[in-house]
Amino acid sequence: MCQRILAILCTTLLLTGGGLAAAKLLQNIPLVWKPTDNLASLGPLNLGGPVVSTALHVDTLVDTRSNPSLIAENRENLDKPLPVTTSGDVAAFVTDHLKDTLHVAGLNVVDGPGDMTLSGEVRQFFVTETSTYHSEVSVVLHLKDARGKEVWSGVAAGDADRFGRSYKAENYYETLSDALLRAGHNLLSSPAFTDAFSHP
Repeated sequence: MCQRILAILCTTLLLTGGGLAAAKLLQNIPLVWKPTDNLASLGPLNLGGPVVSTALHVDTLVDTRSNPSLIAENRENLDKPLPVTTSGDVAAFVTDHLKDTLHVAGLNVVDGPGDMTLSGEVRQFFVTETSTYHSEVSVVLHLKDARGKEVWSGVAAGDADRFGRSYKAENYYETLSDALLRAGHNLLSSPAFTDAFSHP
C-alpha cells in the first residue's frame, strides 16, 4: 500500500515538473495599457497657472535599456528564470501614456511645436516576479523652453506591486501600467518640475 502511494506521489511530481518545464514562454507579447489605478486615486495635484496654460510638446522618448525587448522575468525558480519579451515599442508606449497622463491632469499637451518641449530616455521598464509581481519604471526627462534652453531635468519614477497567478501576461500588463501611471503622477507632484513652467 505504501509503495503504491509512493508511486502515485512520484508520478504526480514528475507530471507537475514536466508541466512547469514545458510552460509556454511569454515571448514577443504586445504591450497593453491595463492600469488598476487612476490618476485621481494616487492623490491630489496642485496644478495651475503656467503649468496648465503653457503649450507643451512631448518628444518621443529614447529607449536606452540594454535589452529593448525584455520587459519582465519570473524568478520563482532561480535556476530556471522565465523571461518575458515584447514585440512592442517600449519608448513609444511610455511616451504615449506619459502624454495621456499629463493631458488628463490638465496640461496643454500639443502635437505640434509648443512653448516648451519635454524629452528624455527610458532607463527602466521591468517587472520582477517572485512571490509577487514588482514593477519599476524610470524615465530621465529634460524640459526646454522655446529657445531650446533647458529649464529643468530630473527623473520620473514609479513602481507597483501586486499578487497574481504565476507567469501571466495580464499581471505584467497591470503592474507596468500602474508603475508608469505613478511615474507620471510623481512627475506632476514635483515642485521643481511645475515651477519650471514659470521660467521667463
